[in-house]
Amino acid sequence: MIAKQLVEKAMKKAHGAQASLSLSESVDVSYESDRLKSAESSQRTDMSIRVIVDGKVGFSHTTDINDVDGVVSRALELAEFGSPAHYQFPSPKDGTDVNVYDRAILGITKDEMVTMGEEMIALVKEYKPEILLYAGASKSSRKGEFANSNGVEYADESTIFSASVYGEWIRGTDILSAGHGLGWRKRGIDHIEIARKAIELFKMAEKIARIKSGDMPVIFTPEGMYTLLLSLEMGFNGKNVYLGSSPLAGKLGEKIADEKLTIIDNPLIDYAPNSSKYDAEGVPHQITPLIEKGVAKNFLYDLDTAGRAGATTTGHGTGCGPTNIVIETGDTSYEGMLKNTKNGLLVHNVMGLGQGNPISGEFSVNVQLGYRIQNGEIIGRVKDVMLAGNTYDAIKDIVAIGDKAEWVGGSLLTPHIQIGRLSVVAQ
Repeated sequence: MIAKQLVEKAMKKAHGAQASLSLSESVDVSYESDRLKSAESSQRTDMSIRVIVDGKVGFSHTTDINDVDGVVSRALELAEFGSPAHYQFPSPKDGTDVNVYDRAILGITKDEMVTMGEEMIALVKEYKPEILLYAGASKSSRKGEFANSNGVEYADESTIFSASVYGEWIRGTDILSAGHGLGWRKRGIDHIEIARKAIELFKMAEKIARIKSGDMPVIFTPEGMYTLLLSLEMGFNGKNVYLGSSPLAGKLGEKIADEKLTIIDNPLIDYAPNSSKYDAEGVPHQITPLIEKGVAKNFLYDLDTAGRAGATTTGHGTGCGPTNIVIETGDTSYEGMLKNTKNGLLVHNVMGLGQGNPISGEFSVNVQLGYRIQNGEIIGRVKDVMLAGNTYDAIKDIVAIGDKAEWVGGSLLTPHIQIGRLSVVAQ
């Protein structure tokens, strides 16, 4: 086991060490402007080691599997200039088994992936031949090793498969971009259903609807929920909490949202893209409630940040970021949300979300794909519209949560959510 060899070499001079090795193979097929652009196979090796020497951390990484001595020596040398170690490497502890490998993915041929792309494009073209399309499918498999100086040692395997189709519909000066895609660690992705969802987005946008500026109800589609989640992910990040930049610092146990809202970080969902038995530091993964019936429950920590903050790692190393975010369903159908909205906005995606100061919760973004709701029905797509508000105010003003959840982006499982009022500005 190469990871164990790295640790053994490092421990001749280090006081602690952890090492990992990742060997991956992938096949990617992509279409651009309706035509096959590439069908490529690739391999990648990643080998890294982290050491603690005299209370300081050194880290080194390489893509050369034969550079065992070099990667170890560089980590030891860099430890002299490294940051203080506020933690010890974990001892062995059993994790919860989770399925992340599907042999059926390995059997998907490049020709089959080419055909999937062709079929998705053909289906959208059947709806509107003038839509310019981009599509693709990809598969990858990974074998990994991990070891540390406290006796943690394991090997794992994982797979992932994804398919997507996106298009541009140009009508004069109007350019409409829409599409759909999904990644999963199991073969069961229906590329035809992906194309049908893309078509539905285009159909709802066939007409352009004017909307007046003002505060109004806003329904976020599952994909549109990223508008609110960026700030929440940053707010629950233990490093931001420790540094004092998170608005949620000191608010565990307090009500921060409507009681209808429950958000869980769950890395133990079979075949979800961010699922695994252990995190990148050899800590067993666990289910971590973030918001439970409106109450802030936990922050996310890795070893280093937990050590600095006097907390315990939650298995979110490295970086304190989330794995699979799950928003629990409510009791209102999507159709019911629409029916109960006299004048409002349905938001599917936005532009400029990461600009400004998202950690504060404030957002002011262009609506890339949104639809006007009038008298309980979607009457068309809005153009040149901005959406503004504060995430932490919005989650206190939840009118309804959908009764069905969908996976978007592979790592978010969420229903539609309706906010009572947000500022909509028509330019």
